[in-house]
Amino acid sequence: MASFIPQPSKDFLNSQIRPNPDLYGPFWVCATLVFTIAISGDLANFFTTKGGHGWHANFYHVTVAATIIFLYAWLTPGAVWGVLSWQGNPAGYTFLEMVCVYGYSLTIYIPISLLLVIPSPAFRYTLMAIGLILSVSVMLLSMWPAVKDFDIKISVITLAVIFILHTLLTVGFLLYFFDEQFDATHIDPHITTTHAALKPTKSS
Repeated sequence: MASFIPQPSKDFLNSQIRPNPDLYGPFWVCATLVFTIAISGDLANFFTTKGGHGWHANFYHVTVAATIIFLYAWLTPGAVWGVLSWQGNPAGYTFLEMVCVYGYSLTIYIPISLLLVIPSPAFRYTLMAIGLILSVSVMLLSMWPAVKDFDIKISVITLAVIFILHTLLTVGFLLYFFDEQFDATHIDPHITTTHAALKPTKSS
């Protein structure tokens, strides 16, 4: 619960991760999210199109989800840790601890992705906004002890970049996996082409 419920009085990294950092939890959070968001995206499209003729499951979504999630959960904390090291890393955060923060911060998106099968754009955007606020708040509160002693400009830029990247990830999830106008890969192009060819035309 602490990974997606912000607690201003104590940050997630120092209270939960630092006593015993590990890669097991973050790995399984990411792996679970890969499958829940890919499968939920397929189900959402199925319900939206009512399983119309030509619809098919898009297994490529699993590959895309895995690539995005695991790269984000490893490269981004690595970059942030690099900035901390460049500034002297006064809080002493390790790369492993940063990976844990980023990995566990994605936990909230697992139950949310399951609820996104409900075919309501307003409901989906509201859920993802809530998930973003909770998730990024935990991250920023965890990062604050590490950047509070930096030059104010570097502190603000670092936190702003963390927020922007997490927002882009959230919006990307919503658009790529749950927006039928953005993703038309569930429709079999061969069947669509056949239907277009068989469609009667007006005689001149």
